Amino acid sequence: MDNIQNLPIDIQTSKLLDWLVDRRHCNLKWQNAVKNIREKINAAIQDMPENEEIKQLLSGSYIHYFHCLRIVEILKGTESSSKNIFGRYSSQRMKDWQDIVSLYETDNVYLAELASLLIRNVTYEGPALRRQLAKVQQLQQELSRREVECQSSAASMRERYYAACKQYGITGDNVTREIQALVKDLPVVLEGVGKDAMKLEKQIQLYSAFTEFVCGWSEGVLPLLTFVQKRGNTTFYEWRTGKTPTVVEKPVVEEAPADAITEDTIDWGDFGKSSGSQDTASAIKVEDEIDWGISLEPATGGKGHSDLDASITGIDWGDSEAPPDKIEIVDAGTDCPEGVARGEDALTMLENPQSRSQFIDELTELEAFLTQRLSEMGQEEDVVAMSQFQLAPPIILSQSCKKIQEMLSEVQGLLGRLTTHQMQQLFMIQASPRYVERVSDALRQKMKQADILVLKGTRMVEKRQEALEEQARLEPRIDLLAGCTRELQKLIEVDISKRYNKRPVNLMGVNV
Repeated sequence: MDNIQNLPIDIQTSKLLDWLVDRRHCNLKWQNAVKNIREKINAAIQDMPENEEIKQLLSGSYIHYFHCLRIVEILKGTESSSKNIFGRYSSQRMKDWQDIVSLYETDNVYLAELASLLIRNVTYEGPALRRQLAKVQQLQQELSRREVECQSSAASMRERYYAACKQYGITGDNVTREIQALVKDLPVVLEGVGKDAMKLEKQIQLYSAFTEFVCGWSEGVLPLLTFVQKRGNTTFYEWRTGKTPTVVEKPVVEEAPADAITEDTIDWGDFGKSSGSQDTASAIKVEDEIDWGISLEPATGGKGHSDLDASITGIDWGDSEAPPDKIEIVDAGTDCPEGVARGEDALTMLENPQSRSQFIDELTELEAFLTQRLSEMGQEEDVVAMSQFQLAPPIILSQSCKKIQEMLSEVQGLLGRLTTHQMQQLFMIQASPRYVERVSDALRQKMKQADILVLKGTRMVEKRQEALEEQARLEPRIDLLAGCTRELQKLIEVDISKRYNKRPVNLMGVNV
């Protein structure tokens, strides 16, 4: 018997309520009794004395049987004046709470309620709060990761923005104005290229002499480059006609498109301002007064004419002379007065797309010749090569690898200045000023995306802060629930132990 007395009673928490009902410690219909008790508790707490401990009990978690016992003990002190000679309390407060305790003890309703609370905390409330806490913590990690990604992407987008601005040669503070300023400075840059092109006399002479000596080429080479080398970056009119213009009329630069015209901005005059039949009458009257140049009277010139012929002959065509037999077609540009450079003719050689392309092509041709010549001179050490150029002109014989390399560097420098990405974009902008808006929009879009990513990162920070606040609210609730659960576990174990001669009772599966 001693061994049996020391054996613990292990009860699975999830089966506790069934265990109590099967061993007839509790009634199967305990829930109906609990419902009546809860109504009495809700009514009783409406009239309570001023006591700090009672306030803590009532403001805490679910009020159960042991809370009611403690309230009765407190009321014994606060309601002692209402005690009669028979030891009973006349206070309604005390009577209400004593009735509640009595109803709890009937059929051990309190034990079934405590078991139900414990099962609910262990099976549902605790796991739900822990899952919610784990979800909030996972959300914080995800938001931190996304915040870092937004910051990294925003920095990358800004780098791309400033890299693109660097290609255009601008700082990016005000894209449109800076690009327009570059276009305004383009003629000065091209003028500098034209002045440097005038230093290519030796390169052109060497190329011309070499082609004439080796290939017997008698015609001139690099005509446009030779023209620029002699006269500089003059107007296209001078290249086309061979004459210096007396007047240069630069083409009007196309402005950026204006805002869309709306109906409110259209000046309709007096149309539609007046109403009524007077408008119609006045409109008809005005139309009657218009002279359309058509006579309704029949012509008297001859017989047999139809009414249509009569009407046509009555029309005043505004020209009594017969129409010309031929229409003269005038070529474009020939209507300009002599010596006036207008339109594309007024552009300089390097501003005009046609002549600029030819200029770059001839520079490339000269570069290829000098590169090939430099390579050949490095290999002309044999007797055959030396004898081949014995009769060459002095300009060819006087060259050395160092001189050719210097000539090549000058040509490549000019070619590089005209073929950079920045210059290509400026040429496109010069050809179409509306291209400025497209370039500006494309650049601003990068910065706009960076700003959006920054805002998104800020939103991630706000959400992460909200998740932290939610975690701060959940953790005390979990701790409070764990404390209540351990308290319920201890109370139930002690109560059941008393029913089995104080044998140790273990409620299994309580994870808090």
